[in-house]
Amino acid sequence: MNYFAIENDPSSGYTGDIEGSHKWGLPGILACPVCQATWGDNSRAYPSVDLTAVSQSAAFEEARAEPIEEYERLCELIRHQLPPGGVLTPGTSLGPLVGRAQGRFGPLTSPYPWWLLVQREALEKLQNEGLRGLKGCRTELRFRQRHPPDLLELELLPMGRLHPDCFPSAYALPCSRCGRLGLSLPKKRFLDVSSVQGPLDVFRLVDFSTVMVCTERFSDACQRLGLGGVTFTPLPGV
Repeated sequence: MNYFAIENDPSSGYTGDIEGSHKWGLPGILACPVCQATWGDNSRAYPSVDLTAVSQSAAFEEARAEPIEEYERLCELIRHQLPPGGVLTPGTSLGPLVGRAQGRFGPLTSPYPWWLLVQREALEKLQNEGLRGLKGCRTELRFRQRHPPDLLELELLPMGRLHPDCFPSAYALPCSRCGRLGLSLPKKRFLDVSSVQGPLDVFRLVDFSTVMVCTERFSDACQRLGLGGVTFTPLPGV
């Protein structure tokens, strides 16, 4: 099986732009008691999660850093709402994408490297191809044009890791308490094929959630159906 990294295609001619964020999110961590890092990463998102009925939903509305005990408490309030295979990390985004949108959007679009949006008609075409794990979630975007596109956000579950050969020999382990991996995304990337476990044709990496990955089945279907707006860069497997 061949795999590809999904990225926005600046040469596509589409001008769509989004200014927004997800409705809710977990706080970051303030000075982890083990690694001392203050951090959060909102690139991991579960747009299907609805916190409307959560009694303390207001605690998920403001982006901030909290002591790890408060972060862990909030995780337990919502963990049962995650889709199967979902994991929580500091700063995880939740709920629909909210904000303003303008311009002309392609069938697929990635306005940020870790968001993948699809027009409803394009999603239906892909689902008819039998592709696995395609879950389109509603957005709450406000458009300026009279006939706005029906944009959905694909919920990308975590699966797969970069191969250890991508990193220096002194490979850093995640923090035992907060899970932070103190490594930068390497320029040369190889997928650890043995870590890809599950029936998904599009996903995000476990260790670097800004990297969106798809199978050759997904890439071929998009190109055959003429669904432009993103590029597919080979991600060699080891």
